[in-house]
Amino acid sequence: MVLGLILARAGIRTTVLEKHADFLRDFRGDTVHASTLILLDELGLGEQFAALPPRWVQKLSVQLDSGTYGVADLTRLPGGHQHIALVPQWDFLNVIADASRQEPGYELIMEAEVTDLLWDTERIVGVSYSQDGQSHRLEADLVIGCDGRSSVVRERAGLRLRTFGVPMDVLWFRLPRLATDSEGVVGRISRSNLLIMIDRGDYYQIGVVIKKGSVAALHDRGIELFQQRLRDAAPWLGDRVELLKSFDDIRLLNVVLSRLSRWYRDGLLCIGDAAHAMSPVGGVGINLAVQDAVAAGRILAKPLLTGKVATTTLRKVQVRRWLPTVFTQTFQRLAHLVVVETSIAEDEAEPRPTTAPAPLRLMQRFPVLQAIPGYLLGIGVLPEHAPDFARRRVDSRTRRIPVSSK
Repeated sequence: MVLGLILARAGIRTTVLEKHADFLRDFRGDTVHASTLILLDELGLGEQFAALPPRWVQKLSVQLDSGTYGVADLTRLPGGHQHIALVPQWDFLNVIADASRQEPGYELIMEAEVTDLLWDTERIVGVSYSQDGQSHRLEADLVIGCDGRSSVVRERAGLRLRTFGVPMDVLWFRLPRLATDSEGVVGRISRSNLLIMIDRGDYYQIGVVIKKGSVAALHDRGIELFQQRLRDAAPWLGDRVELLKSFDDIRLLNVVLSRLSRWYRDGLLCIGDAAHAMSPVGGVGINLAVQDAVAAGRILAKPLLTGKVATTTLRKVQVRRWLPTVFTQTFQRLAHLVVVETSIAEDEAEPRPTTAPAPLRLMQRFPVLQAIPGYLLGIGVLPEHAPDFARRRVDSRTRRIPVSSK
């Protein structure tokens, strides 16, 4: 969606295909970090986003049995946003979609499921998609796969995916939030349980980290034992856990960590989760995908306006985004090893209370150290900024960039 907006503002005829009838998907990435908030300002969409309204988070903490500890301080970030925004992703996407529809040459087709690629010998020249039970063809100078971790575009193109083992899956669900409860994003590590609680105002979006592949065993034990597990981990949830009547009220996130060795081939580029599926650790997946989109838009705009895009140009996008991808995935793999695997031991006869490790205690003694994880989460390794042709002032009198008929 972000890339479609940027390319349309460059004067490129752009079509976005969306499989579903709307963007209403629950329990997906809903954290919009400072780097993306800055980008929205540059695109002239900051006011629209702020009007949603999001929940603003300035500090992240973790609750252990021994107390609550600060982990990341965003108030020290440079720029105009010293916070993370929590907002349903469908609202974020609707802001982008509304802005994109104002651009001539832009088209968003809903309920359009890409089923295959179109080929001219070795070059990809478009896609075929189904809509309303009928098959359609869409020819294009460049196909960009933004269709997620189970990418059809990537699979049809025959691009090779490297996967990394992960020790966990996540169960997501909602429980009511009371005015006296903690605000913002809270991690809870207690007696072999790891929970993530995201403040949504009147409810919590809660993720329970479980061992990879253990969901069937949890189902066999019944919802009552899962309810008790939640009470043990966070006693203040009390009787609220009884609102989970069955596992039908809970969504499973099958955690995947992977990346393509090559993101492109002639006529095709993959970005976002289609190129590199991220772990939910840090909640950075959506923001990395947006940064991919900005870099791709800046690099591809001129070649698309002047003719077909060479594979050497597509390679520039991967080279630009390779370091932040590898760095973030390496950090996530380390977090899996150090935190996750030691926090989700199952069926311990005598689960032990959690205590703060030395690095966490050091960050409490010297709070300035919390600015480091705050920067890595909020800004990241290589933040991208909107190219000049895509920027808009809030002033509605801003001149529009003409769109070519190509």
